[in-house]
Amino acid sequence: MDSNSGSADITHNFPPFFKVHKDGRIERYAVFQHAPAGLDPTTGIESKDVVVSPDTGIKARIFLPKINGPDRKLPLIIHYHGGGFCLGSALDLPFKFFLTSLAAQANAVAITIDYRLAPEHHLPAAHNDSWAGLQWVASHANRQGPESWLNEHVDFGRVYLVGESAGANIASYVAIKAGVTGLAGLNIIGTLLVHPYFGVKEPDRMYEFMCPTSTGFDNDPIINPAVDPNLKKLKSDRILVCVAEKDSLRNRGVNYYETLSKSEWNGNVEFYETHGEDHCFHMFSPNSVNLGPIMKKLVDFIQAK
Repeated sequence: MDSNSGSADITHNFPPFFKVHKDGRIERYAVFQHAPAGLDPTTGIESKDVVVSPDTGIKARIFLPKINGPDRKLPLIIHYHGGGFCLGSALDLPFKFFLTSLAAQANAVAITIDYRLAPEHHLPAAHNDSWAGLQWVASHANRQGPESWLNEHVDFGRVYLVGESAGANIASYVAIKAGVTGLAGLNIIGTLLVHPYFGVKEPDRMYEFMCPTSTGFDNDPIINPAVDPNLKKLKSDRILVCVAEKDSLRNRGVNYYETLSKSEWNGNVEFYETHGEDHCFHMFSPNSVNLGPIMKKLVDFIQAK
């Protein structure tokens, strides 16, 4: 992405994400609509917001299906949202639609964890916040955590990490970190990476601006897990990598799948491609004929024994 300013007042310009003014002000090209938590009358899914980190103010939103019996424990979906690390919030409308639908179809509890956005907060702040959120979830595994919905209704032996675009990058990152450092109490049995953002081979000026400590685009293990020596320690029994035919990030998603297939990681990796679609169509094209098939693929992956 080019940082050509196009204006004397603009020092950096990265459409369609953000531009930076001389006075340091960040102006975003897109702002997603916030969606309040509450009961979804169509699916019966209830949602509420919680604070997972008082120090940073990071929030998360929990989605709870109808529970049949007080002792019923459901799988847990832990989600990280996309937006190039610099747009959106877990509390925005597209992610509420997606997770309400996924939780209902998969009959699972879901939690989407927010993170501080770049460039105001340089990467890897988003990854650090996401890891802290995962640790917060793990603090409920003894049934004595701060959030009753997780204590009472989650089967911590059936945990799935889910992310799209930059959120898929984060999901991979926290799965690797969980394998390296350990994460007591959570059994991550599946990870779903939808249209993952692992960049392209040439340098990405926007990423370099958001992550000034990066060692170099293709040599940075966050953006290119193929060079991460800890990839083989990734904590997940199964991984599903989804790509879209017209997505400019498609080939890096394919490369991730192929790299993981050939690595020493002791899990099973699957691949799914949607033809004729572009990046994250499932979030922003509700009338697409391909929406049903990709949602079914995600649900089947979660429900597989």
